[in-house]
Amino acid sequence: MNISKWGPVGVGVATGFLSGLFGVGGGILMVPCLVLLLGMEQRRAHGTSLGAMVLISASALGGFLLEGSVAWLPGLLIFAGSSVGVTVGTSLLNSVPIRMLRIGFALLLLATAARFLAVVPDTDGHSDITLGLAFAYIACGLFTGLLSGTMGVGGGVIMIPAMILLFGFADATAKGTSLLVILPTSVIGTVRNRTSGNINPKAALVVGVAGVASAFVGALGASELSPRLSANLFAILLIVSAVQMLRHVNDAPPPVEAV
Repeated sequence: MNISKWGPVGVGVATGFLSGLFGVGGGILMVPCLVLLLGMEQRRAHGTSLGAMVLISASALGGFLLEGSVAWLPGLLIFAGSSVGVTVGTSLLNSVPIRMLRIGFALLLLATAARFLAVVPDTDGHSDITLGLAFAYIACGLFTGLLSGTMGVGGGVIMIPAMILLFGFADATAKGTSLLVILPTSVIGTVRNRTSGNINPKAALVVGVAGVASAFVGALGASELSPRLSANLFAILLIVSAVQMLRHVNDAPPPVEAV
């Protein structure tokens, strides 16, 4: 098999399914594959990953919309906060101790994973919007954006645990709402990366198109998972994300990606 020809297709299919199943961007898998299989430079791989996620996240979001598993107003409030947070975060890159932030973030992910593995979250759906809750959603988005901007990670691994553990979202709704935030973030980031040259447009298109169908299938399958299995699988994703963060703890921060 010619990896240079079929590699982007395989990456797209695998990442698309991951995005749909977990409601995340998929960069935690996509970026290493682009670097290792396709020999892409690290920053260009992050930008290409973000570009591919425009199509993939749109397809996955469509699957959750069909299942009625998207909370529009909470998602828009979280995005309002994250759009500000990511701008502030990127401006702080040269003035904050990124190494310590990465270690702290990895420990937070591991602690959250332990929480998911120990006890299945008992949720019955998010509450109606009040003024206080609206500000809480915006604050969640602001925190997500700050971490995204300073450490080059996407928001899914932060948003989904927050929506489930703090705001009482059902598992599938948290995933669908996460994708609602990731989609416009991917579009904005792709435009910025295209301007700066940190993207391979052809590879992004191939990976994105290849992942459309599997993202939709993954999204439909997410609602069929039992709470126990979903919690265990998401905990594994958090652990992988934490390990990736610790492996690159001394690296320069890459561009923001929709993980």
